[in-house]
Amino acid sequence: QVQLVESGGGLVQPGGSLRLSCEASEDIGNLSFMGWYRQAPGGQRELVAILSRSGTKDYADSVTGRFFISKDNTKNTVLLQMNTLKPEDTAVYYCHARKIKSTVWDTYYTYWGQGTQVTVAS
Repeated sequence: QVQLVESGGGLVQPGGSLRLSCEASEDIGNLSFMGWYRQAPGGQRELVAILSRSGTKDYADSVTGRFFISKDNTKNTVLLQMNTLKPEDTAVYYCHARKIKSTVWDTYYTYWGQGTQVTVAS
C-alpha cells in the first residue's frame, strides 16, 4: 500500500502563489503515474496536472502557464507550483498515483491522498 500525504495548502490572495507537496511512502520511481486533481465546492473532481514516469507533463487548460508539476526523487515527492492564483482555483487538491500491478493483465494499483484545501480569496 502506497500512502500519499499532501501538504502546502492554505489561504492565499488572488495573484499569489502556493506550492503543494505530495510525499509518497515508497520510491516514486516505482510509480508509473502521478498527478494532481482538484474538486471545487459543489463541483466534480477534475484533473489539474499529470507527470508520467517518463517525465511527460500535461495540464488542464485552465491552469496551463500558471501551474507547474515537478518531482524530487530524493524526497519521494511530487510538487505542484501554483502561480497567479485565481478565486476559481479554490478547491481541495488531491494527489494521485498509479503503480503497475501486473504487466501481464495490464492492471494497476491506484492511490489517493486525503486532500489539502486551497482557498484563493481576498
